[in-house]
Amino acid sequence: MAPSAQAYKRAHSLLLFEKLLNLRDSASPLTLILDSLEQSAETLTNEFMRRAKLERAKIVFVSFATIKKPALADVFIRARRQPLKVLAAEIASHVITPRTANPKSGTAPTLQKSLIIIDTLNLPPDRLPPAFLPTFFSSVIASPTVSLVAVYHTDVPSLLLPHGNGHGDQYLPNTFALLSHLATAVLRVSGLTHAVAARRARERSLPEPEWGLREGREGALIGLIRGGGAGGGEPLGSRGDEGGDGDGVVVEMELRRRSGRAVAERFVLSSSSSSFSRGDAAAGKMAVMLMGDHPAFSRAPRGGEEEQEGAAEGEMEATFNLGLTEKQRRDREGVVLPYFDAQVEIGGGEGGRILYDMGREDDFDEEEDEI
Repeated sequence: MAPSAQAYKRAHSLLLFEKLLNLRDSASPLTLILDSLEQSAETLTNEFMRRAKLERAKIVFVSFATIKKPALADVFIRARRQPLKVLAAEIASHVITPRTANPKSGTAPTLQKSLIIIDTLNLPPDRLPPAFLPTFFSSVIASPTVSLVAVYHTDVPSLLLPHGNGHGDQYLPNTFALLSHLATAVLRVSGLTHAVAARRARERSLPEPEWGLREGREGALIGLIRGGGAGGGEPLGSRGDEGGDGDGVVVEMELRRRSGRAVAERFVLSSSSSSFSRGDAAAGKMAVMLMGDHPAFSRAPRGGEEEQEGAAEGEMEATFNLGLTEKQRRDREGVVLPYFDAQVEIGGGEGGRILYDMGREDDFDEEEDEI
């Protein structure tokens, strides 16, 4: 791909992700965030709420597991013990509210932008039947100005739907498969420190480290410690590694356009300070950049002093020296190759000649061996 086309593709992906975060042009009515034990989706949901506040959108937070109301939420709904039909009706009553018309400008009332955040969809199948999900989402997202962001924990095992319970057939897909099919945007979050460690292992042809449940060790919280795979370390995000690797979140986006084409890209959300506890929407802004543009991925891997000097000179890094000294460079330039001598002796413009020196064993034939 040409450099200009590659740069356009990267800029276009970044623009789509910004539109998704800013709730612009109905980029994604249903956004699914997949988090895990190593990296929570709280950072990304807070960024959605902060940008929604700047857009003057109404934020409705639906809680199945959250106890305390978030500072940026306008409406907090405790949905743990409510029937789904009652819950859908309550959510719809908060989001479908027309704006007051401005009599001076003479404009008609318009629908206010609304952001619905569901903290978790890891519910038992009898509480949230997979067959009811399309009906639930369609009753909530009843307007183009409504965007729904739902979180699903991938580390929580999904329970199978018992057969013959009246909620559908036993061959129905599970909740995660159905959510992945219905979502117009899927965001998978992971820790920046983990991504940097995996990159360094790949560059050295080493096995990529594992964290959390995939680590296969007693205690799932081992993977939450920097260097936990080696048996110890400090907590992630306690201090920056080479400029704050632990302060960012890697977001893997899969945005499904209306044309049917999917846009996949990886981004990094990084922040030096957070102000969500104060409820300040303007503060705590997070920087969004492509993962390849982040300093932890754009710079060369750490090595010895000789490798760092070679990288500064723009040379390829290796375990041996690929450069030449000044004396070796002068000696190489002074070498005269054989075909240069032939060109000088023969002269230019006279055509080619065959130069052959006969040996003692050669039999000279005047008819066949004429030169």
